Amino acid sequence: MAETTPQTFANHTRLIPAYHMVCFPLLVINLLWRLYRLYFALDIGSGRAAPTFDTLLAIALLLLFFLARTMPLTAQDRVIRLEETLRMQRLLPDSLKARIGEFTRNQFVALRFASDAELPELAAKVLDGKIDDRKAIKQMIKSWRPDYLRV
Repeated sequence: MAETTPQTFANHTRLIPAYHMVCFPLLVINLLWRLYRLYFALDIGSGRAAPTFDTLLAIALLLLFFLARTMPLTAQDRVIRLEETLRMQRLLPDSLKARIGEFTRNQFVALRFASDAELPELAAKVLDGKIDDRKAIKQMIKSWRPDYLRV
């Protein structure tokens, strides 16, 4: 995939403006408004069910927003685990190949950015040091291998 800017640790995160900067704030504002209306509807004692239903619906929409992001990310992480397992079987020395099953999800996800030449040494460091923090592992990478096809 042709990208104009080379990918690095500093710019590898993905921001989707319509999702992150429009949809999320609108859903939060909606929830806050519904909570406000619910509070005053119950305070007045109107007995109407609409503010309660509206608030529950606002909560459900915000939950849907988060699930719409986390479910595809989980599926992507499974694919990354498979891709990295195959890549590691090809690139790691035999002593490390036997330890592929020890890698955690976070380690697989972070190590995908390491170049082929750098992977064996970095994989050993990560396993031996029991480093599981994605950010810490990514910061250890010297030769970045871009991944432009992220969810």
